[in-house]
Amino acid sequence: MKRFYLKTINMAWIMLVLSIILYEVDYLVSGKALDIAFGFLGNLAFLPIYVLFVTLIIERILREREKLNIRQKMNMVIGVFFSEVGTALMGDYSHFLANRNEFAAQLRVGPQWTNRDFAEAENFLKLHQIEIDCRLGDLAELKKFLIAKRNFMLGLLENPNLLEHDDFTDLLWAVFHLTEELDARENLEELPQSDLDHLASDIRRVFHALTRQWVLYIQHLKADYPYLFSLALRKNPMNPDARVVVM
Repeated sequence: MKRFYLKTINMAWIMLVLSIILYEVDYLVSGKALDIAFGFLGNLAFLPIYVLFVTLIIERILREREKLNIRQKMNMVIGVFFSEVGTALMGDYSHFLANRNEFAAQLRVGPQWTNRDFAEAENFLKLHQIEIDCRLGDLAELKKFLIAKRNFMLGLLENPNLLEHDDFTDLLWAVFHLTEELDARENLEELPQSDLDHLASDIRRVFHALTRQWVLYIQHLKADYPYLFSLALRKNPMNPDARVVVM
């Protein structure tokens, strides 16, 4: 930081000396000190306006660049989440879906998808009811998976870039809540229907947030990382025909 200030001061002195030299050359060539003085005052009068415009433009450019950097870092965090947790979690949650076929048909992303297709998928997730039946899946396996990934997700919450992405933060909190609910129950085999309904609402909350983030993440991959997009399609947990091996 000290070196930066020294460089700035030295640059200021250089610019000042260069300006004096140029005014001296102007005087030697024209010999009109009064005209030079008027020109200097005129430029000085416009200086605040110059500074205002330059500051606004530079500040906007820097702000947009900072937002882009944060967005890129956030997408990296989301990518790590889906690589380690999210994709497998979507596959586990899909077993609890009573209307799985309906959702699978809407989330079968293809290489030909456009932004309109992604928007329609996101709109479908907003408008359609998610029907969860805890008896269709294995709550014990889901509990085991979530507990095993808890420390990893806690590490994600320490990332300061999460402050810029409320939706993803809400997803993590929903997952943590479900993990605590399942961990608090020693026996998941003989739960009353009222408790199964309660867990179903927690699973529904997570699945809704998870699938929406997944659609946005896949759209990002298609736009910026085609090779990762290809792998994501071949690992699509909502597509029963998806195969990692390229045929």
